[in-house]
Amino acid sequence: MLHPTIDELTEGKYNRYELALATARCARLITDEYVRQHDVAEKNQTGNKETDRPVNTMIDRELRDEKAVKVAINRIYKGIYKIDLHAEEHPEDAEELWEAGNEAEERLEEEEAEREERGEEPENPDVNPEVPIIE
Repeated sequence: MLHPTIDELTEGKYNRYELALATARCARLITDEYVRQHDVAEKNQTGNKETDRPVNTMIDRELRDEKAVKVAINRIYKGIYKIDLHAEEHPEDAEELWEAGNEAEERLEEEEAEREERGEEPENPDVNPEVPIIE
């Protein structure tokens, strides 16, 4: 069985077509971020094999090791990205949403790390009001 299921992702609010479109758009943003990080890592190479780190170690592990669609589905499921049915009306906001999504993900990771340090059980919130909406 695949996890998360389509029912868990759609939450009864969206149909499969809307979910597929949102996942594809999110995956494109993730791929663009991977390419950006890869380009920055290549530019930071000095050409010295003894001191340079491999390019793949300078790229975010999630972007490097997982397929973009899988990352997109996981981010939608975790609530890092939300599906906006009216995204066609304001597509210019995609870059701002990407940055806000990264910031929200970092905050969630920091909160989880703090909870682990205190020995508390990790939370799995259904809705986070600070999380941006992705088309």
